[in-house]
Amino acid sequence: MSISRIAQGSSALTSAALLLWSGGAHAEYALNMPRGVTTISHDVYDLHMQIFWICVIIGMVVFGVMFWSIYHHRKSRGAVPAQFHESTVIEVLWTLIPMLILIAMAVPATKTLIRMYDTRDADLTIKVTGYQWRWQYDYLDEGVKFFSTLATPQSQIRNATAKGEHYLLEVDNPLVVPVGKKIRILTTAADVIHSWWVPELGWKKDAVPGFINEAWTEIQKPGVYRGQCAELCGRDHGFMPIVVKAVPEAEFQQWLAQMKAQNATPTASDSNPRTMQSNTDSPTVVGGQTL
Repeated sequence: MSISRIAQGSSALTSAALLLWSGGAHAEYALNMPRGVTTISHDVYDLHMQIFWICVIIGMVVFGVMFWSIYHHRKSRGAVPAQFHESTVIEVLWTLIPMLILIAMAVPATKTLIRMYDTRDADLTIKVTGYQWRWQYDYLDEGVKFFSTLATPQSQIRNATAKGEHYLLEVDNPLVVPVGKKIRILTTAADVIHSWWVPELGWKKDAVPGFINEAWTEIQKPGVYRGQCAELCGRDHGFMPIVVKAVPEAEFQQWLAQMKAQNATPTASDSNPRTMQSNTDSPTVVGGQTL
């Protein structure tokens, strides 16, 4: 057997193995953006579909006329090209029609953007601060603050054990919010630029050091919604997940009371400022990187 045949056989086996591996490891296959679970995400999805179908209709009309003209006015049928210099009517039409289409797109898009930036009358305000590589959540006016860090075991990251269902999308302390309440979210960062993104909420916001960006959400359906940092923020950027847990109002109030009780109960180490600083800055290993 020649060396070239051996190489070809080895290449084929490698390709087949990679194909099988990728088939078992790929993410959920979807052709469209998610509809989401918030009022804003529904508006964004509806706007997206409206503009999509407008583009589809425009494409069908333009390409339909073009292909019809190519077929029925081809040279083999003896077609002779018309000779004309200009047409005022046509110029007015191809200016007026696109303008009307753009207005039809701009009006609902503007309304949606205005709603997205209207953070007034919020029931709850949460400050989100990005760190390399974790998030800090501060429930303003509630006295609750905590860090949220990747909870995927190191054995899965190092391929020593099988990967879990929510590999790299699980945290030790999720962001807990009430259902049906308008929640104002302020995003900033303590080191480099991050981006707080949960697809089911319908938007993302950059977290920039020295700046405060704001957005709002109103989750309509209880559940757990997962996201990631959407800005390349360093070596372990992929180890910075986001988990939002939406619960009924009564359950949220109970959780909030528990968190307040934990924060109000000092420990022996908490009474020493040096120990508190040491505990706050204690290193955490994520993806082989010490935080």
